[in-house]
Amino acid sequence: MKIIDFHTHAFADAIADKAMAHLQAGCPGAKAFLDGRLSSLIASMDRAGIEKSVLCSIATKPTQFEPIFKWSRQIRSARIEPLPSVHPADPQAIEQVYRIAEAGFKGIKLHPYYQDFNIDNPDLDAFYEAVCRTQLLLTVHTGFDIAFERAEKASPQQIRNVLERFGDLRLITTHFGGWEQWDQVEKLLIGHPIYMETSWSMEFMGPERVERFMNTHPKEYLLFGTDSPWTDQSATVESYKKLDVPAKTLNAFFCDNAIRLLNE
Repeated sequence: MKIIDFHTHAFADAIADKAMAHLQAGCPGAKAFLDGRLSSLIASMDRAGIEKSVLCSIATKPTQFEPIFKWSRQIRSARIEPLPSVHPADPQAIEQVYRIAEAGFKGIKLHPYYQDFNIDNPDLDAFYEAVCRTQLLLTVHTGFDIAFERAEKASPQQIRNVLERFGDLRLITTHFGGWEQWDQVEKLLIGHPIYMETSWSMEFMGPERVERFMNTHPKEYLLFGTDSPWTDQSATVESYKKLDVPAKTLNAFFCDNAIRLLNE
């Protein structure tokens, strides 16, 4: 079975140590399994039997667009599919969307907490329109975040608000539709045609609830993710293989849906 990890992180070697130390300090409840280097991610992929990883970058300020964009072009390969990041406060945000599309990238990564915005803010409408026009994927951190106070920035209801305005938006919700907001996910999102990537969720949800979600949600909208380096890719793969989920669903989840999205 092919496996594609739709949610990983890594940094250029020159900044990996500093970036990981900063992130670890802000997330005392999280344990990094890797050192944040791309070489370490690829070695982890080899151990876990993962063919390709989608690498999600986050521009925490507008000036980070250029270095992330440049590095993403350098590291793109058969094993690594980078998603550059646009800061919503960037005066050139719309232009950056088109640059990402013209460079052949498959999508963009946003993080409402690190970038300080609410996903359903109407000020983002022009940005979402540009993403729709370019047909880029938009992977967004959803739910709460372990490093921040629990203000709602990307809740299941806010996801619904966005998709009601932008039905063509190829939105991928991370952390099973909303980290530690899974009661609302079950009420508002499960069963609807909304992409859900599952990184760093089973550790908090438990396998029984994950099984229920996977057996209830349309299998065409499930994507495997780990959030490496914050989880062990090998252990995460094995934990999903043990679930009582039909083989067709697991195949769609581990690879078929990702292949389709990345090749469209």
